Amino acid sequence: MFKIGDVAVYPSHGVGVIQSIENKKISDEEQPFFIFRILDSDMTIMIPIDNIKTVGLRRVIHMGEVSRVYEILRKKDIEVENQTWNRRYREYTQKIKSGSVFEVAEVLRDLFILKLEKDLSFGERKMLDSARNLLVKELSIAQNITEEIIENNIKSIFSS
Repeated sequence: MFKIGDVAVYPSHGVGVIQSIENKKISDEEQPFFIFRILDSDMTIMIPIDNIKTVGLRRVIHMGEVSRVYEILRKKDIEVENQTWNRRYREYTQKIKSGSVFEVAEVLRDLFILKLEKDLSFGERKMLDSARNLLVKELSIAQNITEEIIENNIKSIFSS
C-alpha cells in the first residue's frame, strides 16, 4: 500500500508523488482518493484507492532491476517488424500504457533502431520522446542520480 510522500509510477504519465489522501463524494458514495502529482508536468491526478491496481500505479523499480533495463536497451540485434507505422504505433502505445519500465525500454530501443533505418512518423517521434522521458525520470530516481547522467548513458548506448 502507498502512503503520503511515496514516489510511484503512473503508466504513460510518469513518476509522481502521493501528496495526500482525500475523501470525495461521487454518486452519493464517499471514497478515498490518492492525490498524485506528476513530477515532470506538475499535473495532479485523483486516483481512487480501490483502483490503484486497475490503473497500474506501481513503485519505482529497485536498483537491482536497473541493469535489466540497460540490457534491453543494449540488445540491438532485434528486428523491428516491417508493419505500417500506425500498427507499430498502437503496439507501442499498449506497451507504454502497460506501465512496465521494461516494455517502455523496448519501445525506446525499437524506435531508436527504426530511426536509424528510416524517418519516423510524427506520432512515432512523439512516442520516442515520451518513452525516453518516462525512462529517464524513473531511472534517475531508482539510481539516485541526475537525469542528465541518465540521458548521457542512453545516448552512449545508441551512438555505439
